Amino acid sequence: MNFWCERAWLPGGLAERVLIRVEDGRIASVSTVDTIPLGVRRLYGVVVPGFANAHSHAFHRALRGRTHDGGGTFWTWREGMYALASKLTPQSYYRLARAVYGEMALAGVSAVGEFHYVHDRSNEFGHALREAAKDAGIRLTLLDTCYLAGGIDQPLNEVQQRFSDGTAEAWASRVGELKSDDVMRVGAAIHSVRAVPRDELRVVAQAFPDAPLHVHLSEQPAENEACLAAYGLTPAGLLNEAGVLSPRTTAVHATHLTPEDIALLGESGTGACFCPTTEADLADGIGPARELADAGSPISLGSDQHAVIDPLLETRALEHNERLRTGQRGRFSPQELLETATRHSALGRPEAGRIEPGAPCDLVAISCSTPRTAGSLPQQVFLSATASDVDTVVVGGRVVASGGVHETLGDVGRLLADAIEELWA
Repeated sequence: MNFWCERAWLPGGLAERVLIRVEDGRIASVSTVDTIPLGVRRLYGVVVPGFANAHSHAFHRALRGRTHDGGGTFWTWREGMYALASKLTPQSYYRLARAVYGEMALAGVSAVGEFHYVHDRSNEFGHALREAAKDAGIRLTLLDTCYLAGGIDQPLNEVQQRFSDGTAEAWASRVGELKSDDVMRVGAAIHSVRAVPRDELRVVAQAFPDAPLHVHLSEQPAENEACLAAYGLTPAGLLNEAGVLSPRTTAVHATHLTPEDIALLGESGTGACFCPTTEADLADGIGPARELADAGSPISLGSDQHAVIDPLLETRALEHNERLRTGQRGRFSPQELLETATRHSALGRPEAGRIEPGAPCDLVAISCSTPRTAGSLPQQVFLSATASDVDTVVVGGRVVASGGVHETLGDVGRLLADAIEELWA
């Protein structure tokens, strides 16, 4: 199938009347035309590359709308998350993840990075997530996570035992059995400096040197305080000592950083993945996104615990948080926001995220005539649209969602309700 776009955001900027020819799921050519050829799929509004959701915990979606009474903190929220994790089986996780990835597809996500730590010392859960992504029509980077301790110098609790392989060597041996294919790429993750002891960090960092490596970093001040007390280093300093920081590494959250931490991430080319709606929901704080970008850290975005699955809201929240933090507008330009939302390199997929020959044909058509977007300048639609304004989603040259309906899964809301009800029954 070939596509004609009313407007498309190309590497050189916004262009009108764009014809995209597709071969084997990839873009073969991009040109502007005065006449719409017969037999092409027409995409109206503004067409952008498929979004990259660089940080997901799919099972957290079952907590949405269930954690807001009684106040609390990140740490009290975590107890509810543990209760949910204890209920998961490979089968129930498949059903939930299929619906969650379907929700992502409706929002324009063409690839997701799953920060995966519920594995029970087997790959059954990882295979279930692969099948869920396949059924939802999106690509998966499985960031299989090493999780060895319940905190710095703390034992694992009963639920955390499900997350652990015992040692970094055992974790690497299990992950080595997973194979990348056209749906799933295998990556690695260090859960945090709380969950991986100092002497195990280098083992994880060196296990898969050609794969993307992610790590939760300084999400909470308590993590920084414990790390300083135990090692005399900030979490970023500890990761730097272990050789974790590099261009293939993404630091997730990166909220409570010192100027020296920012310099370490920037100088090493380590990326930073912000999850603004989750960081707001969990009262984490607002990280130094602009400073990290200026220091040399590529910025990506994730929906993390899925308080919201909406890449457009995440991009806007990134900019709005900067405005709230600094009292200045325009901290990130619309072009920069698009780049953060489509940074597939954070998922080990540098070939994606652009509308140009050779790239996967991943397209998101955003309507410019809804109550939210009517009157917006096309080049500023990122500052007005939401996932509700996504009209058509194409992944690998195939339409996976149109008019708010998933082409193969059908009623994603019903699938979500059924999967979540099963877990809480």
